[in-house]
Order: sequence, then C-alpha cells, then structure tokens
Amino acid sequence: MANLLEDIHLAAEIEQLKQEREAVILAHVYQPPEIQEIADFTGDSFALSRQAAATKAKVIVFCGVHFMAETANILAPDKITLLPAMEAGCLMFDDQLERQLREKIAQQPEAVVISYVNTPAGVKALSDICCTSSNAVQVVKSVPADRNIIFVPDRNLASYAAEKTGRNIYCWPGACPAHGNLTVAEILEAKCKHPEALVLMHPECPAEVRTLADYIGSTSGIIEYAAQSVAAEFIVVTECGVLYQLEHCCPGKKFYMASAKLFCSNMKKTTLRKVRDALQTLEPKVVVPEETRYKAEIGLRKMLEICE
Repeated sequence: MANLLEDIHLAAEIEQLKQEREAVILAHVYQPPEIQEIADFTGDSFALSRQAAATKAKVIVFCGVHFMAETANILAPDKITLLPAMEAGCLMFDDQLERQLREKIAQQPEAVVISYVNTPAGVKALSDICCTSSNAVQVVKSVPADRNIIFVPDRNLASYAAEKTGRNIYCWPGACPAHGNLTVAEILEAKCKHPEALVLMHPECPAEVRTLADYIGSTSGIIEYAAQSVAAEFIVVTECGVLYQLEHCCPGKKFYMASAKLFCSNMKKTTLRKVRDALQTLEPKVVVPEETRYKAEIGLRKMLEICE
C-alpha cells in the first residue's frame, strides 16, 4: 500500500513538472507498467523515432535505453533530451562495435551498411541507412539488388530480412540475449501447455525458433495482430514488458510468456523517482556530438522517408 501511494504521489509530481517544463515522455513498450502509465507516447523503436522527430515539446524524457535517447537527440537536436536511467545500456553489442564496423567497411567498401536502431550514434554515423524491427524488410528491399549488405548488429533480425527478401546479407554476429537465447524446446513446451494459443514472435529470435511462430513482427506489430485476431489466447515471444500494452489493448484475451528469459534488466532500470528527478533537474542529458549527430541523422532520415 505504501508503494502504491508513493507511486501515485510521484506520478502527480511528474505530471506537474511535465507541464512546467513543456516536456513529452516517450516510453518503450518494454518499460515497467508504471512508466508506460505516465508516458505520453508508448511504442516500439520506430514509433518513438517518429514521435521524437515530430514533437513540438521543449524537453524529451526518454524512458528506454541509451541508444534510444541518442536517436531522439539526433532527430531533435533543438530539444533537451533526458534519459532518466543513464546507466541503461544494451547487451546486443559492446564498446568495440564501432571499431569493428569500421574494419568491416574497409574490407567491403562497396557494401551498403544497414544499422539497426539498437546501435550507438557512432555506428549509425557509419551507416548508409537505419532500420527497426518493424521496417527491416522494407529497408533491405530499398537497397539496389546488385549491392551487398552489411547488417549490424543483430544476426537474427538480419537473417529474417534475408529470408524475406532473398538478399545477400552479411549478418553481424551480435544478438539480443533475451530473444537470441531462446530454444525450440522452450517454444514447444509453451505450445504443449497452451495448445489453443497462437505464437506471436519478435524477429530477433533465432531462425529455428521463428519456424514455430504464427506471427512474426515488431512489438507494435504483435500488439496490433493480437488486437485484430479472432483468437483468444496467445504465447508471447518478446520481452515481458509488452504484456502491459497487450492486456490493455486486448481485454478478455489471455497472454502467456514463452520463457522467463524474455526479460531485459536494462529496460527495467527506469523508475518513477528517476523520471521525476530528471524533470526537476533537467539531468541527465543525452547530447550527441554534432559531427556524429549530422552523419547519423542521414541514415535515420532515409529510414523515415522510405517507411512513410
């Protein structure tokens, strides 16, 4: 009861501060429920990129991980971008990614580099175009057929795009730990427990796991599919934070997580107190150096243009 009262008090403070600061709160669907509850916009990386690019707010409070706040700052450099959980990173890549990509480009200078938005600003700056899980196939199709493609950093999303397009893609060896470590046995076990349920899966899952899906798509795609489906039960194969939106958008339907592995600790580092403190102090800010920002924006804008 004490925690609930504290959350209510913090949410009220956040609402008042948001108005005073002329701020907008963006939250990824993997964020904790109480964070999604106070957000102005909730969505996947692509939807939030669009919101960041279009917002008229003076301050963007990004409830997500570091690369997402960087993307907001790249697309809206005239705004103050705050990341309440500055320590929230991404385990899909490490600090060597930018250096390793430079080396790969030197080996294949003719290749088109597509970077997933789940990358640091420096990697986006080396890329020809960016993509999200919702538009990776569309972005790959936009590349001339005679060009090779380097797709960084998620090998599973890259292989999914290759399957859907028939293109020759170099799949970077990185992967999301939450999705990439799933096994066929886990999905089969979930299907055995819930035989009437449809399997809704994120394309960051391994290729052999994806063969068991009834639907493959981004988190926004998964939510939309569940809402429109006549089915009443679903096995969810993406990060557990999406359950908040699924249950909100699909009252009366049942959702079962495929595995306890589908949990991102970095996505859960944002708290109401951190959001309140960020709005009070206008810290911590995320500022991408201008040279990097300018180069990274090119690939992000290309993505937005292709996917309009």
